[in-house]
Amino acid sequence: MTVPPSDHRGELYLIPNLLGATSIDSSLPPLVAAITGNISHFVVEEERSARRFIKLLCPDRVIRDLSFKVLNEHTKSDEVESLTAPLLAGHNVGIISEAGCPGIADPGADLVRRAHELGITVRPLVGPCSMTLALMASGFNGQRWRFLGYLPIEAGARKDTIRAIERDLYDHQETQIVMDTPYRNQRLFEELLTVCRAETRICIASALTTLQESISVHSVTEWRSMGVTVPKSPAIFLLGR
Repeated sequence: MTVPPSDHRGELYLIPNLLGATSIDSSLPPLVAAITGNISHFVVEEERSARRFIKLLCPDRVIRDLSFKVLNEHTKSDEVESLTAPLLAGHNVGIISEAGCPGIADPGADLVRRAHELGITVRPLVGPCSMTLALMASGFNGQRWRFLGYLPIEAGARKDTIRAIERDLYDHQETQIVMDTPYRNQRLFEELLTVCRAETRICIASALTTLQESISVHSVTEWRSMGVTVPKSPAIFLLGR
């Protein structure tokens, strides 16, 4: 592919999405709408929900006039190259994830990486990130922390991973952050209570930024005595001291 001079290329904007059913004004600064309103090419994780989000963000936009390309967990690495075509043709492109910030636990990172390789300017916009919001609210160590995303599916491997991340918590004073799909929240919670030390503290932050937001911190011993059922909504689990 022939790469045009940098001054003839578009810029790649990382457009934050809402974390749940909440108002635009409560989660996103006006600049996000202003920039999105001037972009016509989008790379999205799911086209239908991205169209709804843009209409919510920019009510006057004619959605059918916009271009959408999908980048998700099924996109092959050699397909990412084609997503750079509008950028190389001089058009700005916006990445939109299903929730939160593009590139954070999100396939959008693949396009960001390729943009850097091509010398394309990448511009992240301010918006909600569930990991950092949960960390802020946990009271755990915010100077040393690790986000590990999803744990292995197989039960034995999951428990081994939980033991390993708890060791890192105590050996390195490092807050550990994990997550799972909403319908597996309860399973993960019960595994943490089974495997972790009695004194380990666990923060559960669910439905962040929405009216159903819940953030609770207790030791494993305290959680065991409470008989809590974790909601089937997006949640972040943090292990701390």
